[in-house]
Amino acid sequence: MKRILIALAVLLSVQVADAQTKSPEAARKAVESAEAASKDAKKATKVATWMKLASSYMDAYNAPAGSVWLGASKAELQLIMGNDKPISTEAVVLGGDELIKETYSNKEFYFSPAGQLVLINVTQPVVEDALGGALEAYKKAYEVDVKQSKTKDIVTGLSIVAQKYLDEGMNSYTFGDLVKASQLFEKAVETSATAPLSKVDTTALYNAGYTAWAVKDYERAKNFFEKCLAAEYYYEGGEVYAKLGDVYTNLGDAKKGAEILEQGFVKFPQSQSILIGLINYYMTSGENADRLFVLIDEAKKNEPNNASLYYVEGNIYKELKNYDKAIESYMQCAEINPEYEFGFIGAGILYYERAVELSEQASNEFDDAKYNALVEQFEKALLDALEPFEKAYAVTKDNNLKVSIAEYLKNIYYRNISKGAEYEAAYNKYNEVVKTGQPS
Repeated sequence: MKRILIALAVLLSVQVADAQTKSPEAARKAVESAEAASKDAKKATKVATWMKLASSYMDAYNAPAGSVWLGASKAELQLIMGNDKPISTEAVVLGGDELIKETYSNKEFYFSPAGQLVLINVTQPVVEDALGGALEAYKKAYEVDVKQSKTKDIVTGLSIVAQKYLDEGMNSYTFGDLVKASQLFEKAVETSATAPLSKVDTTALYNAGYTAWAVKDYERAKNFFEKCLAAEYYYEGGEVYAKLGDVYTNLGDAKKGAEILEQGFVKFPQSQSILIGLINYYMTSGENADRLFVLIDEAKKNEPNNASLYYVEGNIYKELKNYDKAIESYMQCAEINPEYEFGFIGAGILYYERAVELSEQASNEFDDAKYNALVEQFEKALLDALEPFEKAYAVTKDNNLKVSIAEYLKNIYYRNISKGAEYEAAYNKYNEVVKTGQPS
């Protein structure tokens, strides 16, 4: 969904149409029968008993959804579901996405505007905590399987349970219940770590930490993020370091947080999250912010031809409000790599944001002389943004970036359209790019 910092699984589990899917009532009875067998002293020593119980729990978990699958169209589902019609249909917004919700007696289906099933929410499970029951049954099966004859099947079963927990966590995240989501992601981590599967699910691990962090459960978040680092999983260019640094700060150990951020900066100097965390630390702690430049200089020594490091340096100067040095660093990017557009973009955005600040100051100024001076500075900053934005537009090969840059250029040329035909023509050019999404 729209909240971008949660990690998506590489492969989401999909329920494939299955003619053998049990009805909820049949699935419930199968669980009762399998549970009874597991309580028999003699049968409890057999791996088949526990495999049957695990399978029964999974059938019960899947029964409310029936034979439907994610990605199915409404037309396909009508053929499969026959007379099972929704009680109600309504338009909803989840995670910023507009969806169509169909409510049934024991479940809810959510469809994309194109009519594809994107989310299933079971409201009346056949048995409570079927996934937990399946997990415990697989554990017991592995325990009694002294010959290890079913190891492969147990691994497959545990993998499915872990994926289902991950999916359920994503559902809870989408519905905005981040506490529950974090608990479900943790269950996915636990299941994957269970023998004989014995894997570290870094996606679930990060998501458990992120959702715990989001609800300010910092102790739990610290545990998960530290495990991510131990597994050498950093997510999105070092986001784990940024989050863990913030966690330590919120737990009252800002110094430790800064140490974590510095470790991350060494590995991911381009990470804006890490950079902002470090800048905030040095600006609030009273320590010398020159440490930031020591770090960036060390990175330059390792990669002297990496233009992005000068872009990062520009961002540091910008955050410290040393705008002249920021522009100098941004423009050095082009000296190293003329095809690197972000230096130009950084300079253009800095000038543009300064123009916005000056405009706001002018609107609140009642002294005519000061007002006129601010307006003059505003107009200069806006015009100063033109050249770097034009260069960025010419250099970049990314059409989406071109459209974004065109938005800035359109606004600047519109503000100066009275200056002549050249400005009007440029406005028309970039306005067309923004409207069509097709760079010229």
